[in-house]
Amino acid sequence: MKTSVTYLTFLISICILTACNLEDKKVETWNKRIKESKDSTKLVKKEIINNVDSVKLPLKESFKEEDIIANEYLQDELKPIRENFKKINSKENWTKIDSIELWETTEGGLAKYYYDKNMLEKIIERHFGETFQIITEYYLLNGELSFIFEKSYKYNRPIYWDSLKMIEYNDTESFDFDSSEIQEDRSYFKNGKLLHKLESGDCGSPFAEDYLIQEQKRLSERFETIKNKAHKHNNN
Repeated sequence: MKTSVTYLTFLISICILTACNLEDKKVETWNKRIKESKDSTKLVKKEIINNVDSVKLPLKESFKEEDIIANEYLQDELKPIRENFKKINSKENWTKIDSIELWETTEGGLAKYYYDKNMLEKIIERHFGETFQIITEYYLLNGELSFIFEKSYKYNRPIYWDSLKMIEYNDTESFDFDSSEIQEDRSYFKNGKLLHKLESGDCGSPFAEDYLIQEQKRLSERFETIKNKAHKHNNN
């Protein structure tokens, strides 16, 4: 009888140890899965953060650059505008530079105002979105709008389109800033009138008059809007 009890106790001990080992392994397996899940989540979050950070590296504003000369059209009238562009974007010391946050797009933006001896000479306007990035440079000559340089990046995919999204939707691409479509437009003004416009991909030939009138309205209204934001900011 004693032997039977001892054997039974031995069997119970073995069962308990086995159960404990199985439980330990189960816990270890779950902990491993949780860690892998967390690591995967961290990688995805890191990828998205890297995407956002990469687009927050903004398009560079013009500095020590000359305007391109596409053809001989209106060269005499455009010459002082181009010279003013080069002169302003070559300045390194400004009397004052003001900055204002802009929230007209999902990822925000910024406007910077450059003053020389209390005279506004340049405005830089930036906007960031989930699928694009835009920088617009406004140059003034004798206090009037002279030149607008618009640069935009249209992303190949939204900034949140990471490798997991690509796999989930059977896509062939994830977000890649270097695969963006680039557009550059130049607009030349004199006495409030849009004289000439150059757009990416065109040969520099004159646009139709009705198109120039439409663009003049769009650009002039935007310039006044962004300029007035500086007045409101300074008066607050």
